[in-house]
Amino acid sequence: MPQAIALIDGNNFYAACEKSLEPALIGRPLVVLSNNDGCIVARSAEARALGIAMGTPYFKARPELERHGVVVRSSNYALYGDMSQRLMSLLELHCDELEIYSIDEAFARITRPADGDLRGWASGLRALVRRDLGLPIAIGIGASKAQAKLANRLAKSSPAHAGMFDLGRCDDPDLWLERIAIEDVWGIGRRLSRWCRLRGIRTARQLRDMPSGELRARCGVVGLRLQRELHGHACLPMDLAPSPKRETCVSRSFSRPITRAAELREAVATYVSRAAEKLRRQRQRAGALTVFARTSPFAPGFYSNAASARLDLPSNDTAVLLAAALPLADRLFRPHRRLAKAGVLMQQLQGSDQLQQHLFASLPPAEQQRRERLMATIDRLNHRYGRGTVAWAACGLQPGWAMRRQCLSRAATTRLADVPLVRA
Repeated sequence: MPQAIALIDGNNFYAACEKSLEPALIGRPLVVLSNNDGCIVARSAEARALGIAMGTPYFKARPELERHGVVVRSSNYALYGDMSQRLMSLLELHCDELEIYSIDEAFARITRPADGDLRGWASGLRALVRRDLGLPIAIGIGASKAQAKLANRLAKSSPAHAGMFDLGRCDDPDLWLERIAIEDVWGIGRRLSRWCRLRGIRTARQLRDMPSGELRARCGVVGLRLQRELHGHACLPMDLAPSPKRETCVSRSFSRPITRAAELREAVATYVSRAAEKLRRQRQRAGALTVFARTSPFAPGFYSNAASARLDLPSNDTAVLLAAALPLADRLFRPHRRLAKAGVLMQQLQGSDQLQQHLFASLPPAEQQRRERLMATIDRLNHRYGRGTVAWAACGLQPGWAMRRQCLSRAATTRLADVPLVRA
């Protein structure tokens, strides 16, 4: 049976997650803010209709938001991450193969039925996701990933498409490709789109039909691959097993400048603890780490510095990483420097299935297994009862420098204390 590629993504994902747990927000304009409630990073369809621009600083947009009665929410990453996992798990049950592309997007390989019509499958999946998770999704179907991307855009461009579009089953695909601007084609950036427009290439159809030699001279094999994808030849394979990460970084801007060494140590300890959790989830160990800190680039007397350390034994043990990172934080601190951001970078990552022992710093197998069980127990408790249920003392208690989220919603899917209570 012929196969098709589908791109499935959540519509206005952050805003949709907020509405899924608070039905009173359905139909109301809603925006989600970035770290420290800085800029607008997500908008509901109702907020888009009001002309609220993406990336607008909150302090500038606030009077307009209040005038239109727009609901404002701080970024609730615990909620969005958990809803993403639930969405992908549900999609896996109804697809032959699934490649998770981002927090709210996934490519799927689907076998077409005898009549080739996938509209029943797509409409059923949209209804299922809406019923089980309360999330609206759009589904674009084509013969390749590039076609699926374009079809997904078409699925969301008109309510008449009902959130799904199959580029392989429409009467005249060229007519639809002619409607997509060159800037909206997957893989076409700002400079390449300008290069295309200078040569009269304004739409996806014109890009598909332009001379291959000219495109190859500008973009090489990548450009030819994209052109063949637009023709319907699947050149990009499904990435079912993402390659191991080479580095893992955790960094944040502070809600207010840090001026004390103790506060910088707390921040670095918090970021190391989070990075260690990521390493264990990725089944990796770090052989080295770097700690960095800087002041605001917009303030006079800019200061930025970093310090690194190498571990005798690669580790994902929070205690080991803290012991290596905290002295580096002391080296970076400068009195009278108003630090605005800090972070940690885990480097020289390797799989956790093997550990090369060090001649002068060996770790007995019994001690290694004991530490692994301890870390696993801490991770399970924090996953079940919410992040921070078991925390390291070095991270501090309710630090004043922590990320500002004054409009944060409840993390009802990941924190037991936030589960809604119904009294009847």
